[in-house]
Amino acid sequence: MTLHDRLFIAGTWRASSRTASVHDPSDGSVLANVAIADDQDLDDAVNAAATSFPAFAATPARERAEMLRRAFEIMSSEIDAIATIVSQENGKVLADAIGEVTYAAEFLRWFSEEAVRVSGDFRASPSGDKTIIVTHDPVGPSLLITPWNFPAAMVTRKIGPALAAGCTVVLKPALETPLTALAIADVFDRAGVPPGVINVVIASPAGPAVSRMLADSRIRNLSFTGSTEVGKLLIRQSAEHVLRTSMELGGNAPFLVLEDADLDEAVRAAMVAKLRNGGAACTAANRFYIARPIAAEFARRLADAMTALRTGPGLGEGVQLGASVSVGERDKIARLVDGAVADGGVTLTGGVVPDGLGAFYPPTVLTVDADNPILDVEIFGPVAPVVAVDSDDEAIRLANASAYGLISYVFGGDLRRTLAVAKRLEAGMVAVNRGVISDPAAPFGGVKESGVGREGGFAGIHEFLESKYIGVEL
Repeated sequence: MTLHDRLFIAGTWRASSRTASVHDPSDGSVLANVAIADDQDLDDAVNAAATSFPAFAATPARERAEMLRRAFEIMSSEIDAIATIVSQENGKVLADAIGEVTYAAEFLRWFSEEAVRVSGDFRASPSGDKTIIVTHDPVGPSLLITPWNFPAAMVTRKIGPALAAGCTVVLKPALETPLTALAIADVFDRAGVPPGVINVVIASPAGPAVSRMLADSRIRNLSFTGSTEVGKLLIRQSAEHVLRTSMELGGNAPFLVLEDADLDEAVRAAMVAKLRNGGAACTAANRFYIARPIAAEFARRLADAMTALRTGPGLGEGVQLGASVSVGERDKIARLVDGAVADGGVTLTGGVVPDGLGAFYPPTVLTVDADNPILDVEIFGPVAPVVAVDSDDEAIRLANASAYGLISYVFGGDLRRTLAVAKRLEAGMVAVNRGVISDPAAPFGGVKESGVGREGGFAGIHEFLESKYIGVEL
């Protein structure tokens, strides 16, 4: 696999007059100097997507499915190489990176199967005066914006359904992690996706570049994964052209443990829910509400498990927790923990920035009161604040007292009781007695300020399709 550092527009790799360095956050070394798109590059990318759209939309679904299947096979055969790129530019440990790339490839397989299974409708109208036919057409050229925390999975979770539906795309990955997106573009190129169908631009600063592309009336759809703050801004900008939008935004996931839960299993699940991707995930458990009779024991066991983790460079032998994506991101985590302690939180493990190079922050467990400000913030790091609660009702009330509603976790012994709690949680997804539930075959998305729309599952392809009603006199 070639390590690409150029823009990918209309099927060609294009240099630019300006570049930006991509760093390995574990030691600050420069991995590559990537091309930064200028206005002409952005316009050319949109033009390529718009020009190629009619022919690609008319391509038989089976042909699009085969392109995605070939991309899945290529990506699956190169998991280690792509995962190494992910680990180097993102900071996550290699095992996490391999898991992400494997997961990312599965979106290509899933949507290769969905491409040929888009259903329609054919029925008589209730009045009997006509026949109702409903079909689904690709929405049009789409702008895809992906974050740095899952640089492979967020790309395939968007490109997979877009291509399955017959849409062409312009992808703008995060400046911190563009190399993975470029590697995946190369996979699609080798899989036979026609020139102009997939275009990748890297922008700095990102805001003006995105605004320029959104202002082009040929862009008909926006799919964004990132912060709620930026998502709200993009929704306002999209209103100018009444664009279709799907938004996978921030989270502040509560993790509830009822007093009849198996503590060993709950701690194991908490380690996965908290530390997948080093805690830098919108699905990461962020607030731990534990029944008071078991809260101290849960916190102690979780602290012991966190303390035992080996931290270091993502490609290091036996490393279990890597670096944050940048020193700036690491420092945000440190400020949150320092603030929580200043507001009465007690540190059970971690909580101190280590000496030396790299954007490292230690796994940290805190016990805090229910009104500690750290509970209101998406931490995006390996920090677990634990709150003791006196009832299921209190746990549910605190869990739902958030503007976010992406995912919630609940652990309990009595399944009927546990499911009753799960049904009352305000979230688009609920994990019951599990630390992870993300699956390409399941709809991923949230409620409230965690987003609009769903990715994955049967719903994912419909984010890139428009329904068309045809009334026929028969």
